[in-house]
Amino acid sequence: MTADRSLRIAPALLAWAAVAATALPAGPVRVGTTAVALLVVPGTALVLRCRWPARSRHTPAAAVVPAIACSASLAAVTAAPLLLTHTFTARRALLVLAVLTTLLVLPYPSRRPPPDPATRSTREGPPSPGRLDRSALRAGALAAACVLAGATACSDPIALTSPASQAQAAGPSTQEATAPPTPPGPWRPVFHDDFTGSRLNTADWATCYDWNDHGCTNAGNHELQWYLPGQVSVADGDLTLTADRRTTKGTDGKTYPWTSGMVSTGRDHWDGAPRHTFTYGWFAAALKVPAAAEGMFPAFWLIPADTRGTPPEIDIAEFINTSARVDSNLHWRAADGSDTHIGNRYGPADFAGGYHVFAVDWQPDSVTWYVDGVQRFQVTEPAAIPHVPMELVLNLAVGFQTAPPPGTDSAALKVGWVAVWQR
Repeated sequence: MTADRSLRIAPALLAWAAVAATALPAGPVRVGTTAVALLVVPGTALVLRCRWPARSRHTPAAAVVPAIACSASLAAVTAAPLLLTHTFTARRALLVLAVLTTLLVLPYPSRRPPPDPATRSTREGPPSPGRLDRSALRAGALAAACVLAGATACSDPIALTSPASQAQAAGPSTQEATAPPTPPGPWRPVFHDDFTGSRLNTADWATCYDWNDHGCTNAGNHELQWYLPGQVSVADGDLTLTADRRTTKGTDGKTYPWTSGMVSTGRDHWDGAPRHTFTYGWFAAALKVPAAAEGMFPAFWLIPADTRGTPPEIDIAEFINTSARVDSNLHWRAADGSDTHIGNRYGPADFAGGYHVFAVDWQPDSVTWYVDGVQRFQVTEPAAIPHVPMELVLNLAVGFQTAPPPGTDSAALKVGWVAVWQR
């Protein structure tokens, strides 16, 4: 392999090394390869493709500035659509850049020039048009494979790193016992409710946040509902949280146009003791979300037990004005005290058509989200991982970001079962 060819292939190798490094724990190797992939690699490939500075009077060192500038531009162009569609992850962006870099460094298909008729033997027959070079065809096939791999990975951020598994088409039956977590390890069940009775087990569940005072709401989100115990019911193996368009006077002195239901493993009042708290574990629930999704905000999440406020916060499954896409989010407090978060959106899927299992595996060094047993998102940044006891919450909020339309007067979130395992 010539030095020139090695120089051209190096950017592609570095780009794919950065993609592979996303599977490593956060550290110097991961940070370094990511920085090189974002700031140097794609621009260098573009400069080499344009054969600059070979066609200029400048020295090769002069190509550093345009290479960095081109890399920054390509990284911004790659990130913009992912951010606008709420699908941005570092792995997705690096995959797109790796595919682009590979396409830039591969040789384009070229035709061999036709042979000179004057030197052609009569046995070889008449001259034929130039034929495609086999190496060029191989390069084209490799480029197509890179495009397909990149497209697949961009639709599913763990497509190149997770084992293949099939999502359950209709979700599990609410009558089925919960299955153990799929990752290996000595898991033990620590909490389980399949709602087989006729009323809520108040030994395990409260019907409000920790600031319960004859009802509650989440004022920070400017929601439209006041939560009351009467909006929580258990029957036929389901927990049902019902939101009704009914004017309700809250104990905070405000009037709310909606009344809804929620459950948590927290307290009955501010000074009480939480029923159950968890530090790390596998949290799963079978949910069927409302079909009338506009204006509704069903959620399955974890909040700190000690501070009674967020961050940190682990949002296992959020459905913000949609029944077709689920959001997974992780909130933490940055060094300046601000609420910082990272998330992923998965869909479309008919989450209102049947029960689907949403789970999170919260460990000291990672938080990993699953939908119907398939990994969909993972965070391994040390600063983002919570290490405090958390309470489990299920609720049906109303009016976050937008109010329900006229004609929608009721909605229900159904929960088939909830379970927690720990190592």
